[in-house]
Amino acid sequence: MEMDERIRDAMLRTELVRSPRRRLSTFGSTTVDYYVVTELAESMSAVRDGKVFAERPKIVTPYYLLHLEGFGEGSRRYLEMMSEEHGRQPGIFYSYRNEPSSMSVVSEPVAVVLGNMNARLDSENTPLSAIIRGVEDVWDLAVMMFVYDLTMRAVGGHAAEFQRRGLLDVDASGVPTAARQQIESLFAMVRSDHSRASDLVTELKRWGVYEEYEDRFLSLFRK
Repeated sequence: MEMDERIRDAMLRTELVRSPRRRLSTFGSTTVDYYVVTELAESMSAVRDGKVFAERPKIVTPYYLLHLEGFGEGSRRYLEMMSEEHGRQPGIFYSYRNEPSSMSVVSEPVAVVLGNMNARLDSENTPLSAIIRGVEDVWDLAVMMFVYDLTMRAVGGHAAEFQRRGLLDVDASGVPTAARQQIESLFAMVRSDHSRASDLVTELKRWGVYEEYEDRFLSLFRK
């Protein structure tokens, strides 16, 4: 099965079993614990856990997301597919970082593992935890889909305000107005603190506009 078919099949088979009981913070950072359960055999399951660190929302496109770190081949191909279809379509997302933690094998069917885990989280009263049923060979796709959906829903109510301010407008290079403003803010920071230069370069490369700003960036270090 080719990669695209595998990804589309995995997308259909991925299920959010338990969503966080509390929304992500709109103007602060939030840490969400996740558990991905996959089937290894009829009565054997894999359980992976990790954390997603979500920061303040920002306007991005699928092209930008392609240049974030922490996801494997399956997740990256998913974003490539999104970029091919909606590369310049802006959305309001949280900037996030994925940190997988551990993986264990449980000698129980997936349904039993999911039920036990859900009951445990209920008893522990953990409002920022999620359980996802995924597909073993592209298990991290489940995390990507979860974060993508979670962040979109978390900031959906703010779309009108972003639109009113023109921050969702996209220029000929496929870069939203909000991203241009962020780049200008980083230039101001680097002018007073050269240690922030790597942050600026990273942002420029994620948007694919480093060459556009290269002369201006290098001039910050000329005497």
